[in-house]
Amino acid sequence: MTESIDPWSLLMLGFGLMLVLEGILPLASPARWRSVFEQAARLSDGQLRFIGIISMTIGCVVLLAVTS
Repeated sequence: MTESIDPWSLLMLGFGLMLVLEGILPLASPARWRSVFEQAARLSDGQLRFIGIISMTIGCVVLLAVTS
């Protein structure tokens, strides 16, 4: 049985999943999360942009793999 989900519901589902996954580290280890956050704050703009483009690329690959 296949059921169609409208795009907005799917987007909200993905957003909710992202929030759950991002909440795991601060819940499990607040000190480690703070340390990682402080290290990220010290990165240069170029380094942050590189991390962003890599993250977006991996996300697009995963989305393409799931939807095809």
